[in-house]
Amino acid sequence: MTARFDTRWLRAGDRIQVVAPSGPFPVEDFERGVARLATRYDVVHDASITERAGYLAGDDERRLGELVAALEDSSVRGIVAARGGYGATRLLDRLEVQAVRDHPKLLVGFSDITALHALWARAGLGAVHGPMVAALGRGDDGMFDRWVRAVEGEAMEPVGGLSTVAPGDARGPLLGGNLAVLAALVGTPHAPPLDGCVLFLEDVGERPYRVDRMLTTMAQAGWLARPAAIVLGAFTDASAGPDGVEIEHVLRERLADVGVPVLAGVPAGHGDDNLELPLGTVAVVDAERGILSFEP
Repeated sequence: MTARFDTRWLRAGDRIQVVAPSGPFPVEDFERGVARLATRYDVVHDASITERAGYLAGDDERRLGELVAALEDSSVRGIVAARGGYGATRLLDRLEVQAVRDHPKLLVGFSDITALHALWARAGLGAVHGPMVAALGRGDDGMFDRWVRAVEGEAMEPVGGLSTVAPGDARGPLLGGNLAVLAALVGTPHAPPLDGCVLFLEDVGERPYRVDRMLTTMAQAGWLARPAAIVLGAFTDASAGPDGVEIEHVLRERLADVGVPVLAGVPAGHGDDNLELPLGTVAVVDAERGILSFEP
């Protein structure tokens, strides 16, 4: 039986809190993104959100306190990350699955927010893998309109024209996100529940050999034998090194024989187009025809 996740879709006028659990962000982009969100939602954020501590958006206590406060505030219906970067994994030891389950809210973000998506999945909650506030500030109205449709639960059109890495058909709740963040959760108690899922993977700035290493780690930990299917998003800024090995070769060589259907080319991740994906929603993989679709 396919696991079902509880997704708390947003509606116009809902209160959303913007948080920065990872890295700092360009303030101008952030302010434009908040202004755009405020045309449809009641947007709040902590006054300390622009703090910096090196590559972090403030120290762990600031970032943790902000996230917990957003989670526990009954007036907040959704939590949207300002941007990714690094830092969310540092908070996981102090975040309880039951607390997330007791205060169900929609979480929106990607990249480093994959660590929190894993926590939401462990709590049985759906989320949205998609652009964050700083990106909304840089984007256009069309991008924002699509984002709104995604976070408000509008049925997604099938994604076609995908490349077959391994044939077959499968279905399961869509989980996953950034490969590097997921690989860093191997061997920890914070890993997402992958059994029977459709595992989505994307990354940025990782040379092919490093992607090989991360996929090998996941395979050796048994992670790649657990999903019903695997779908690949953008692997950007992943140019070949002096050895000439391309990222496409690595992905096919490491994933073609894992024993499940595998599709590549989903326009989501750190690319020019970051399609919003409903994590926890049942995804249907037709690797013969190169189509990824979603059940209502």
